Formats: sequence, structure tokens, C-alpha cells
Amino acid sequence: MSDGTPTPGAPNERVEFEIDGVAMVRLLGPQDRLLTTLEHQYPDVVVLVRGNQVTLEGPAAQVEAAGRLVAELVELVKKGVDLGPGEVTTSRRILDSGGAPADVLSQAILTARGKAIRPKTLGQKAYVDAIDDHTITFGIGPAGTGKTYLAMAKAVQALQRKEVDRIILSRPAIEAGERLGFLPGTLTDKIDPYLRPLYDALNEMMDPELVPKLLAAGTVEVAPLAYMRGRTLNNSFVVLDEAQNTTPEQMKMFLTRLGFGTKMVVTGDITQIDLPAGASGLQLVTRVLDDIDDIEFIRLTSDDVVRHSLVGRIVDAYTKYDAEKQARAHERREAAEFANRADRRKGMGKGMGKR
Repeated sequence: MSDGTPTPGAPNERVEFEIDGVAMVRLLGPQDRLLTTLEHQYPDVVVLVRGNQVTLEGPAAQVEAAGRLVAELVELVKKGVDLGPGEVTTSRRILDSGGAPADVLSQAILTARGKAIRPKTLGQKAYVDAIDDHTITFGIGPAGTGKTYLAMAKAVQALQRKEVDRIILSRPAIEAGERLGFLPGTLTDKIDPYLRPLYDALNEMMDPELVPKLLAAGTVEVAPLAYMRGRTLNNSFVVLDEAQNTTPEQMKMFLTRLGFGTKMVVTGDITQIDLPAGASGLQLVTRVLDDIDDIEFIRLTSDDVVRHSLVGRIVDAYTKYDAEKQARAHERREAAEFANRADRRKGMGKGMGKR
């Protein structure tokens, strides 16, 4: 907690208010951890807490912004949201963009084992809304942005509400050649490790005792992408994960499985393509289908990462590296083209001289 020393410089404003209707430990966190996070958002604001009374002192604009943030955090607690440092920083970002954190972060998709699954960023809220409003939604973004997890939560929600008859979860098994061939067991045993993340998410969102029964009955199906060929998927919620590793032909095949009453969500990270050669179906489809009604592309960024804060910085670092690498490659291509044009002009000059 701050020591109460005002920040020198601009005239300071002091605001005091009481927090009613919530337990202060839920607002401040253990060892006042969330209070520390709040102070980091507005380093020029001194925050003092005595009982349920909060005092903010510092530059007027920052005091006003910090007061709005505290008010939004109180609303989130009242709506049953368990606050963490991520919710504090995200709430500040949402406020800065003109949104209302309580509207974004309190939208629970479903509750599993006493834990509410909800979007935690503006990008995730847009993603969830797109799934509700469109037949096919593409969630494209880096690791940790909740692409697959939220899609599966929406699938489970749709099944529980009887909006669909079954859930189909799929991934391309690009290692189904040599490397998988050396694994022991049947084809199912070989492919299972690549589908394991989908099973793990299912067990988090549903009663683990119920999942095997749903799998056995075909109400929930987890299968490699190759198993989709030749099928028409009606009254289903279909999620294709790791779509950056589909070929253009596989992507077309998957999307044309769409039947009546079916909703599709395609997720992937185009910075992590493992295809041995050739174009990614996910990269191509963004250009081919971008203008078609009832298909939505949501692009998530490092701002939507909800894992450890380091993950967002790692994503940004790799994005910067890739951009610089592409820029250098572009410069080399341009230099080579310039040299080729110079050589051609020189050759033409020699030809003219011989005449």
C-alpha cells in the first residue's frame, strides 16, 4: 500500500468514498494484492484503504480514472466475478477504450465445478458474441487468448440448452506420417495424444463421469480432421482446432461439411504453422471468405492473452521478430531485383554496342 505521500508537480485532488455491499477482501485480494495492481495502473495516485473507506489522491485526471476503475471492480464483485490481477488490468484497458468492464467480464457462458467460464477481454467478448451471431466464426490469434477454450464452452452451453444434438471437436493430425507411425498401439492410440487437449477441456467443463457416456453415445465426438471427409454435419456444434495446420484442400473440405442447424468455430494461430510445406488453409481462407455474410473473422492479439503476463510479452517479442525478419527478407528481394534489372540493362547495352 502507498505511504500517503502526494506526488509533486500538478495540483493534487483528494477523493474519499466508502465501499458498501462487498467484502473488502474480495475487492483488494489476499495481502492487498489487487490494491497493488491498482496502484501500478495509476502510479501517480496514492491509494489509502481504512476499513471500507478508500481515499485516492493525486493528479485530478488520474484520480478520476482510478475512481471509475474502483467502481467497476466493485460492480464486478457484486456480480460474482472473482477478481485477480488480470481482471484489474483488463478492466483498466476496457475503460480506456470506452467500454464497461462489468458488462464485458460478468457474462458467464457456463459454470463448471463452481467456476464460471466467461470472456475476460474485449477481444474475447467480441469473439463470444460473434459465435452467437454467426453460423461460422474464425478465432485467429496467439497462444493463451482463449480461442479453443471459449469455443468449447459455447459448444457445451449449446448442448446443455438443447440448441444442438451433438458436439464435434476436431484437429488436423499433421504428424500422421512417419513420426506417428513409430508410436505404439492402434491408429486411435497414435492419434489420441494430439486430441488430448480437447479431452482435457471437456473434462473441465462437464462432469468427468458424464463425458465417457456422451463419447460412447456419439453425443460428443473428438476426431481427427481426416474423419470429417464425406460427412454432412447437421444439428451440431463443430469446433476445428489448430486450423493453421490444415491445407487449403482440408479447410474447404471441412467447411463444406456444414449442414442444417449447425454452427462451426475454427480456431488457429497463423504464427505457429507446422505444415511441412505449402500454404496454410487458415491463411488462405481469410482472403477467400472474408466478404461472405454469416461468416465472421475475429483476430485476437496479445492484449487478449489471459495466461501469465509473460505470455503476452513473449507473443509481442516474437511478433516484432517476425516483422523484422519479413522486412529484411523484403529488402533482400528488392536488392536482388534491382541487381537483376541492372544486369539486364547492362546486357542490353552490350547488345546495342555490338550492332
